[in-house]
Amino acid sequence: MIAVLRLGHRVERDKRITTHVALVARAFGADKIYVDTKDDSLERSVEDVTNRFGGDFEIETGVNWRKLAKSWNGKIVHLTMYGLPLHKVIDDIRKEKNILVVVGSEKVPAEIYQIADYNVSISNQPHSEVSALAIFLDRCLRGKWRRMKFRGIIEIIPSKRKKKVIDKLPTPEECIEILKSAGCSDNVIEHCKRVRDVALKIAECTGANKKIVEVGALLHDIGRSKTHGIRHGIEGARIARKLGLPDVIVRIIERHLGAGIPREEAKKLGLPERDFIPRSLEEKVVAHADNLIEYNRIIRVEEEIERQMRKGNIDYARRLRELHDELSKRCGRDLNDLLREGG
Repeated sequence: MIAVLRLGHRVERDKRITTHVALVARAFGADKIYVDTKDDSLERSVEDVTNRFGGDFEIETGVNWRKLAKSWNGKIVHLTMYGLPLHKVIDDIRKEKNILVVVGSEKVPAEIYQIADYNVSISNQPHSEVSALAIFLDRCLRGKWRRMKFRGIIEIIPSKRKKKVIDKLPTPEECIEILKSAGCSDNVIEHCKRVRDVALKIAECTGANKKIVEVGALLHDIGRSKTHGIRHGIEGARIARKLGLPDVIVRIIERHLGAGIPREEAKKLGLPERDFIPRSLEEKVVAHADNLIEYNRIIRVEEEIERQMRKGNIDYARRLRELHDELSKRCGRDLNDLLREGG
């Protein structure tokens, strides 16, 4: 895994440059970016790019960089004009499994130079941290960006003279046909339609991408054509990948179960040992819309929370409450009240 840590981000002044750092990280093969200052707008900008152009790149802002550095299970590489030349250390860096690349702004805390396993220079002359990161990732990953495949909701067709863009999202009508072709029952299809209706209400209120939400909601239970068990999210994601659906739709399908399943819980349930937590706004909207539908009727979140508490699923109930509160805050009102109107 390669992650990038952006230090010294200033919300009012650095959004453009930090956005470019994130875009370079994504396009050149990093898996995630951490930003030390909380910035919801930056998160949405990067999520939107990932949704539109594909991939599974993640962004997390408001990170305590000292705690991150201390807990990092790998090597830390600090890009600085005062470090050792890249060509002298790159062979050793490539051997590392997990790399945290630190990219600072104007002033980098002195302790970073001591914490870093490698202080690396991309030239000892002043230039952009964006170009430094691009060159480092290109050399470290041996030009991986040239071989990367992205499945976005749009596809850019290379052209010598003009822009050519293809829309890769299926229409709602095509989604229903996809469900039927996969072998979903009428009951599952009706449930998906009901979740779609609720998800669109939440999307309208929270500012989520309504086209992505609609397609994701309609297809979220496609895995029930194979199983109604806990693995239906994984099975659905497998079907979606085979159909060549956009990465964002695959993620919605795979991560829609409840309020998400963390790595430790996934292992206990016999699922692949990784997180199945909804990350993007669109993933959260579809997952929670599904939580609020029972037998095709809208329920209050408290009903589901109480049911899970009775089952002893305390952590799940807590995650459900947190997800509901987060989306309600984005909406500016409790989702229970929003959905009760016209239920």
